[in-house]
Amino acid sequence: MGRAAAMSGARVLVTGATGFIGRWTVDPLLRAGVEVHAVTRRRPDGARADVTWHEADLHDRAATAALLGRVRPSHLLHLAWYVTPGLYLTSLENLRWVGTTIGLLDAFAAAGGRRVVVAGTSAELPIVPPTLYAACKRGVYEVLRGWSAQVGITFGWGRVFFLHGPDEAPERLVPQLVRAGLTGQPFPMRHPDQVRDYLHVADTAGALVALLLSDVQDAVNIASGEPVVLADLARQVERCLERPVTLLAGEPVFDPVPTLVGDATRLRAEVGFVPRFTLSEGLRDTVEWWKARKDLVLT
Repeated sequence: MGRAAAMSGARVLVTGATGFIGRWTVDPLLRAGVEVHAVTRRRPDGARADVTWHEADLHDRAATAALLGRVRPSHLLHLAWYVTPGLYLTSLENLRWVGTTIGLLDAFAAAGGRRVVVAGTSAELPIVPPTLYAACKRGVYEVLRGWSAQVGITFGWGRVFFLHGPDEAPERLVPQLVRAGLTGQPFPMRHPDQVRDYLHVADTAGALVALLLSDVQDAVNIASGEPVVLADLARQVERCLERPVTLLAGEPVFDPVPTLVGDATRLRAEVGFVPRFTLSEGLRDTVEWWKARKDLVLT
């Protein structure tokens, strides 16, 4: 139980399909033999011809219900949310996305959907100080548990930990470390001794797809299960760049969560997903992508 079953005739609707994670879900979905429908506000330039694209504002409940009624997806992979770096933890946009997600789920059930997977976050865990973002994600999770049992839809909750990869927002940690190495400017790392769990974005997307196409229920950590100290992460980026990354030591600051590592047992044993990249391989792939696009890093 748990591994992906035969998916002939399955129709998957992906929200957030052009986002950092979403764009990496298309290939594993197509390899599984499913029909892929992607929802975006605007059809991207150079959109793939093997995907059916739908322009829609998910905040418009009537338009969303009409879209789901036309597509009638059997599976829903909901990745869309407000994730602007530096703002998403406290933004009131989180409240808007709670309502939008509930409306989307309602439309999915009305259209005859069978299985849904929603992207959660490690910030939901009780060891992490609460934020509005975490509270809203956790609230959707609790609604989803009760709603899915009542309407007879199976669900998975992919609790995403830390990730890196090509085309990540420049404000995120790994791109900033790459920038520091390429420019020679020191990088102020507030908590170099923090221990975190990083997964390449392609593996994050692949794990979410594997969860969607399985019959595994409830929360699953989308994580490597392997701890890395952030100072050591910087050293690995340094080796990939073949140039130094200078870290600035800041004033001692209380760290409420010194260690945050996911238990990947369910992902591996029940979903049957094993990451393709080790951390060093993934960072090498990430760094090579950024090195080829120095204009994005140096601006």
